[in-house]
Amino acid sequence: MEIIISNNANKPIYEQITSQIKAMIMSGELQSGDAIPSMRALAKSIHVSVITVQKAYEDLQRDGFIETTVGRGSFVSAQNKEFYQEEQQRIAEEHLQAAAEIGRTSNISLEKLTELLALFYQEDE
Repeated sequence: MEIIISNNANKPIYEQITSQIKAMIMSGELQSGDAIPSMRALAKSIHVSVITVQKAYEDLQRDGFIETTVGRGSFVSAQNKEFYQEEQQRIAEEHLQAAAEIGRTSNISLEKLTELLALFYQEDE
């Protein structure tokens, strides 16, 4: 498992760790039941404090991505993909709701907003 930390990023280091592990889980690189490195091992390999990794693991556990058992370690949870996708959909809905409100108050047509959404969606494909 390779985690790349950028000291120039706007995100705190623990969030960089969290987002990269989530991405590995969502892409299938890490599967349900896979062990992830111990906090000390990961901290040593990426040259950060154990407390920083602990914060990342706590966030991952709170969000349902990993399960940690004392004496056994941390493992990828079974129900993480569905939870993550639901959360991302909720965030997208909030942004779309804001865009719709801006469109209505600025007299931007639904067709134009739909066209912009399609353009942005296809931009990364």
